[in-house]
Amino acid sequence: MNRPEREFLTYDPRGTFLPETGIAPADLAQLAPRLAAARREILEVDLPLWNSSGAVPAEKQPLDAGFHELPERLLKAYTSDRRQSELHHILGTAHRLGETVDRVVVLGIGGSYMGARALMEACCQPYYNERSRAARGGHPRLYFEGNNVDNDASQGLLDLLASAKLTASGEDGWAIVVASKSGGTLETAVALRQFLAALRKSHGGDAKGLAERVVPITGSSGRLRELAQALGCADTFPVPEGVGGRFSVFTAVGLLPAALLGLDVVALLEGAAAMNEHFRTAPPGENVVLDYVGVSHLLEERRGATIRLLSVWSKALESVGLWYDQLLAESLGKHERGATPLTVVNTRDLHSRAQQHQEGRRDKLITNVIVESWRTDPLAVGRSDFDQDRLNDLADKTLPEIMDAAIAGTNEAYRHDGRPTADIRLPCVDEYTVGQLLQMLMLATVVEGRLIGINPYGQPGVEKYKQNMNRILKGG
Repeated sequence: MNRPEREFLTYDPRGTFLPETGIAPADLAQLAPRLAAARREILEVDLPLWNSSGAVPAEKQPLDAGFHELPERLLKAYTSDRRQSELHHILGTAHRLGETVDRVVVLGIGGSYMGARALMEACCQPYYNERSRAARGGHPRLYFEGNNVDNDASQGLLDLLASAKLTASGEDGWAIVVASKSGGTLETAVALRQFLAALRKSHGGDAKGLAERVVPITGSSGRLRELAQALGCADTFPVPEGVGGRFSVFTAVGLLPAALLGLDVVALLEGAAAMNEHFRTAPPGENVVLDYVGVSHLLEERRGATIRLLSVWSKALESVGLWYDQLLAESLGKHERGATPLTVVNTRDLHSRAQQHQEGRRDKLITNVIVESWRTDPLAVGRSDFDQDRLNDLADKTLPEIMDAAIAGTNEAYRHDGRPTADIRLPCVDEYTVGQLLQMLMLATVVEGRLIGINPYGQPGVEKYKQNMNRILKGG
């Protein structure tokens, strides 16, 4: 798997170096020892504890640090004994389903579907599901449910699937991939019961055909594991111990849907592994993870920037932003602390939110995510006989040039008004770069948790809502 060296994403915080409303480079340098200490805690305490068989101290529980080394572990196993590796199993299952069905429904909630959706929207062609099977490279369409209890959305997808006829050619028919570590999350469990009934009906009660078209991704025990055994599912994948749902994108939870779409999952893992190496070795001031955490933390503590805007300048990255919203909110929103994340897509949202961001409360850090190279050829404005729009003066300009001007103009306006702004720059949007970005954001979330003394793992607030909902439903 020796591949040519690829470009790395960059982080530029210079737009936050503002005399009265931002921070100074010296502030970041002063914080560097604490950032390095948080990294050491992760590398020298958290990971050794997670890898050992010893008891985890109470103050470290839960310790879901297993996400960190997953990319390297999966790649190493795939290289050393390919046919016995989990990655080979994932690719094989994706190939089998891709040959037999044209639609796959991914059931899951929170991190059990958001990572997969982020990968699909970032790395696939826009309108992927609307393209012909040939244009999709023979890969199935992908739909997401089980992430809500929206009656009309669920019925709408069931109606669509009812028109899919079971064939052996792969031109139609459908399957289910369901991800739930415990199997007890109500939204996903209810959806599975409903979609499983519909799939069973489409197979005329054929138990073998049903078992081949349901792929559970779950823990080593629990309700979904028991259901998988009762169905006799042909393939079942684990959510590894020590990997929480919102950190599970590099398990089968994210990798199987990615493989179904025909994405390069090896490149995805290589990008994440490259970010791990960078995080371990680069010093503060040159380390994108530590610098991102340092800037975010300082602006929250010193300037009250409790709202963090992830401003993505590509529609393809919107679901990456939504995935990150959940990651940050559930990880650090505890003990009356934690910044509020918000994703915006520009230039679209400049026409709905920019007024508040530029002239509203000074409680925001804006982090741009900028794509430097687009996948397709640049579209020019074009010259027209109908120049009532007065665009012939811009006829030779392309959409990337207009986007660059919008980014520069927006940042200039923010700087003029003293609004702190940083830039994450992606060389392009592909599997390798997206792997870097997702791992960077997961590592940054854990570093910040250790920096401020909040356990970034676990979700006590979500558990309370689940308990209350079940009690109310049962008449308690």
